[in-house]
Amino acid sequence: MQLNHTLVYSLMQLNTFSTQRPECLGTAWTTSRCAPACRSSLSSSRCTRRQACEKVNIWKLERYKFSSEPFRRINVNPPLPTTRESSAMALSPTFDIDAPRWDQTTFAGRLWHFFNITDWRTALLPDSRLDEAKALVESCRAGSVPPGTTEEQLHYAKKLYDSAFHPDSGDRMNIIGRMSFQVPGGMAITGCMLQFYRTVPAVVFWQWVNQSFNALVNYTNRNAASPITPKQIGVAYATATSTALATAVGLNLYTKRAPPLVARWVPFAAVAAANCVNIPMMRQQEILNGIAVTDENGNKLGHSQKAAVKGITQVVISRITMAAPGMIILPIIMQRLEKYKFMQRITYLHGPIQVMMVGVFLTFMVPAACSLFPQRCSIAVSKLEPELRDSITSKCGDSVQHVYFNKGL
Repeated sequence: MQLNHTLVYSLMQLNTFSTQRPECLGTAWTTSRCAPACRSSLSSSRCTRRQACEKVNIWKLERYKFSSEPFRRINVNPPLPTTRESSAMALSPTFDIDAPRWDQTTFAGRLWHFFNITDWRTALLPDSRLDEAKALVESCRAGSVPPGTTEEQLHYAKKLYDSAFHPDSGDRMNIIGRMSFQVPGGMAITGCMLQFYRTVPAVVFWQWVNQSFNALVNYTNRNAASPITPKQIGVAYATATSTALATAVGLNLYTKRAPPLVARWVPFAAVAAANCVNIPMMRQQEILNGIAVTDENGNKLGHSQKAAVKGITQVVISRITMAAPGMIILPIIMQRLEKYKFMQRITYLHGPIQVMMVGVFLTFMVPAACSLFPQRCSIAVSKLEPELRDSITSKCGDSVQHVYFNKGL
C-alpha cells in the first residue's frame, strides 16, 4: 500500500520534476527510494534514502510488475535510430544481392565497384572466412537469409565473394591470381623491375618473375566457360615469357647509348609487349572456339569469336593502362630524386622506395584500369558471325539487339 501511495504521489509530482529537470520529461520515479547518484539530480525532500531507483515510461506503468527487490535504473526514452541504423535493422524484401551497388554503365560506378572488390585487405582473410561469405551469399540467393542479417553484412559478404570467387565457376581463386592481390604482388615485382634494369641477368630474372605472375593472373581471371588444356597453358606461358625477355634484353642493349631515362622505360616496353602476347595466348581457346554469349536475362544464345576478340582486346588495354603510370612516371621521379645528395647516401633504400611508390600508383590504377570497360561486355547482334546472328534472329526475332558476355579481367 505504501508503495502504491508513493507511485501515485510520484505521478502527481511529474510536472514539477520535469520543470526542474528537463531530462526527466516523460518519466516518473516509481519509488521515493533512490540511489546516491540521484541525490545530485533531485531535491533532498524527494530523495531521502540511498537505495536503487528506476525510471519507466508513464504509458507503460500499468504493465509494470512491482517487486520487493531494489529497483534498477533503465534507459527511459531510448533515442530513435539514425537513418543509417534504421536501414540496417531490416532487410528489404526487394533486396537483390547480385544487383550491383553502383551503376555499372558509368565509369564512376564501375570505379567504386572495383575499389570495393580489389581491396588488398581481403587477400589477408583466411579461406574459412571467405567460405562463410560464400555460404551467406548463396543462402541469400536461395531466399533463406539468417534472421538478424543486415544489408551491410550481405554487401560485405558479396564483396568478399566477388574478390575471391570466380564469377563463372564460383570456385575460389588462388590468392596470387586474384585482383585483390594485384597491389601487394604487383608493387613488389614492378618495383624490382624498375630498380634492377641495368644488367642483362637482372632484366632476365625479373621479367621472368613478372611474366610468371601475369600468366597466373591471366589464367585465374579467364572466362571459365572456355576451358584451356595444360599444354595450351604451357605454350602461352613460354611464348609470353620469351616475348618479354626478347623485348627487354633487346631494348636494354639498344639503349646503352641512349639517355638514362630511356633505359628506365625499357621494363614498361617489355611488360606492354608481353601483355599483348600473354593474354591472347592464355585465352586462345576463347578465340578459337568463341566465348559464351547470352541475352539480357542471362539465357545462353551461343558462342562468338568476335565477342572473344573484343573482350580480350579490352583486357589487354586495361592491363597496359594499369602498369603505365607507375612505370612511366616513377622513373622520371626517381631520376630527379637521385640527383640530391641525401638520396645518393641511401642507395640501398632506392629499391624499397620504388616498391612503396609503385604500391601507391597501383592502389588507384588497379580499380581505375579495371573500370575502363564494363565487366559484363556487350556486342551488337549485327556484328556477330553470320551463323550466330541468323540463329539468334530465328529464335528471338528482333527482340534481341545486343548479346552479353563476361570479358574477364
